[in-house]
Amino acid sequence: MSRLEMIDGENWREFTQAPVAALMLARNKCGACASWTEELTAELEDPAKGEGVRFGKMLLDQKGLMDFKRENLWLASVDALPTTVIFVNGERKKVFAGGGWERLENRIKRLT
Repeated sequence: MSRLEMIDGENWREFTQAPVAALMLARNKCGACASWTEELTAELEDPAKGEGVRFGKMLLDQKGLMDFKRENLWLASVDALPTTVIFVNGERKKVFAGGGWERLENRIKRLT
């Protein structure tokens, strides 16, 4: 079972309220998004990596995200995908374009 959860209109609130959550924003048919998904999935096969952090992926072109988009107006400023958002106790703490396990891991360490 993958540690990378699929986040949608039904579970995004609960996911973002976790003590630490890293959410990848992506779209279908996005090559860079697919590459970041593969890298993140491979890294998360090691249970010691990202311990205590929930990892999720949201496809912004899926239906059912109106509430998420309405409550997160900062999404309008996202101009590159994939974009990774780190939430700490429900508060958006860091947003960065692109992927990269080391980049994500370093940002999480600085926030926790």
